[in-house]
Amino acid sequence: MPTTPAYDLTPLAGLLLVGLLLAIGPVIWVRWRKGGAGPLHRMHALRLLTLWLTFDLILFGAFTRLTDSGLGCPDWPGCYGNTSPVGASTSIAAAQAAMPTGPVTQAKAWIEMLHRYLATGVGALIVLMTLAAWRAKLTTASALRTLSPWWATATLVWVCLQGAFGAWTVTWKLFPAIVTLHLAGALVLLALLCVQVVRGQPGWVSRELPASLRRGLVGVAGLLAVQILLGGWVSTNYAVLACSDFPQCQNRWWPDMNFAQGFELWRHLGVTGTGEPISFEALTAIHYVHRLMAYVVLVALTWLAWQLNRRPPWRQSSRLLAGLVGLQLATGLSNVVLGWPMLAALLHTGGAAALVLALTWIWALAPSAATQAAPLAVRVATNAPSGAGGTV
Repeated sequence: MPTTPAYDLTPLAGLLLVGLLLAIGPVIWVRWRKGGAGPLHRMHALRLLTLWLTFDLILFGAFTRLTDSGLGCPDWPGCYGNTSPVGASTSIAAAQAAMPTGPVTQAKAWIEMLHRYLATGVGALIVLMTLAAWRAKLTTASALRTLSPWWATATLVWVCLQGAFGAWTVTWKLFPAIVTLHLAGALVLLALLCVQVVRGQPGWVSRELPASLRRGLVGVAGLLAVQILLGGWVSTNYAVLACSDFPQCQNRWWPDMNFAQGFELWRHLGVTGTGEPISFEALTAIHYVHRLMAYVVLVALTWLAWQLNRRPPWRQSSRLLAGLVGLQLATGLSNVVLGWPMLAALLHTGGAAALVLALTWIWALAPSAATQAAPLAVRVATNAPSGAGGTV
């Protein structure tokens, strides 16, 4: 494969332009659908659309990884120094000729660049959300504000950090720790946007949730975060098929495992820190720890769904949570016994993202000391004239 510099900023302006053009579409849609509504309604529509596109971006990122397209363009931010694979066709063809089954093909290059285009578009929308949030703070009466602009600012900082991890994913050649953190960072971004959608919604009113159950919710979310990190570690190390039977692994309840190798975090893909090929026992350890943790998280989520179902205002959330738990169980088993089919793998990633959304949504709706006074401000803001506040 022809060598190419890890970073080439020549196509950066073109990539930013593509992202800006992609962001214009959602903005036009919001203006078209919410043109007669007030600025709070337009901002809420933009946040909701950005949240949806970020969820799509996470699924497309999983598709990029599952099709081995993460190095379809082995440089960053462009493709062989070009804004699109069209300009890089000669370099791509040469790399594909040198390694016909390698990471660079025309199809993989397009998948990788489409992922970058969508990520840049989401970033542009978050920039717009941040500017609109601060404009509203500077031009709108305090009684009309429903959400601190620092939420949008934190989201903007985080998406910039995500961009850096996206670059390192490519330039560090799918370094497992970087890829896993990139996935985790995407889910944190999803949670940040979710809080803004919930608490920035016109007419939002918090729901009663006992303090003990709120703490339990946070605890369950912590367990889910650990499980997602373990799942990312399984996927980035291609350890899904280390156990192809269930409930046993390799026809044993406790297969041979090498935990030291499996959970050596700072190493390149497929090798140990000393450069030796990673053993199958290490891959088994990675897979089996994720499976054992899944049992814990399954019980915790089931308990949370049961507790929520006992409270009428939360029954719909409880049923959604239970459905997502069932989806994760079904897709996780499908990945093992059916040999990691693409659809099951994508649904498993999507289910994890949906669980993050569900728990964040519940947390954002539940009252806390900092949000008790928010409903009154929201009710006042909802009746504000359409010209008040920031515009989208």
